[in-house]
Amino acid sequence: MITYAMSVRRSHVAAWFFLIAGLLFLSLDAFATDLEDEVRLSITTQSTRAKSDSGAGGVTTKDEFEALRVDGSRSSDKSAAMHSKAEAKMSQSANVDFWFYMADVELFNDLDGDGFYHGIDLLFDADTYYTFAEVYAVVYLSLNGGPWNEYAVTENFVINGATSDDDYVIVTELLSGYPSGSYDILIELFDTYDNSFVAWIGPDETPELAFLPLEDADRDVAEVPEIIVVHESGGGSIGAYFILVLALAALLKRRRARYA
Repeated sequence: MITYAMSVRRSHVAAWFFLIAGLLFLSLDAFATDLEDEVRLSITTQSTRAKSDSGAGGVTTKDEFEALRVDGSRSSDKSAAMHSKAEAKMSQSANVDFWFYMADVELFNDLDGDGFYHGIDLLFDADTYYTFAEVYAVVYLSLNGGPWNEYAVTENFVINGATSDDDYVIVTELLSGYPSGSYDILIELFDTYDNSFVAWIGPDETPELAFLPLEDADRDVAEVPEIIVVHESGGGSIGAYFILVLALAALLKRRRARYA
């Protein structure tokens, strides 16, 4: 009997194990399928820091990209452009006459308070040995160390030597297509003269661009607390007082009868 009971118990454990494993596999497969079908949408406003600080605003675009790629790894030469529309521009390495001095990120909009944000305020300062140069930047996101996904492209802007008065600001709200997770940011800089790739900065160069808790606005939904209102009618209170009065009257009547 004991041997039989142990074998039955083991068979139940095995059945539960395979059931849980199957459900996990199906859930992961469904997650991957959902990502494959989910188009990425975002709204981006960009300008120089000087214009942003003066309240002059900037250029705002609503961007649509293909579904987020999560399978595979980052390119070995640190170039996200090898997997983007800029692939043709990557026949050369970075230009030593251009570099990034710094990059910083502030996250905003966490409506449900779960620690994941759908707003990215990205600031960077690119420099050059030239007196000035006209450039543009392409910005990418990577989920959990996966491949880079383009999410913003700047207008052409001018950098003036190695000064700090040409910082550029890219403010993006992720609307859909970005599951909750840890993201890294990569910025690539291109020279508008010949569209050549000249510099990059990413999580390997600064921790400011690494391990950013992000999600899209569709997933950042604040739950409205359920409010239960209890209505008590006046008649209920009066009835309770009436019963109490009757009970006191009965008690007094019994005491009088006892001492009569």
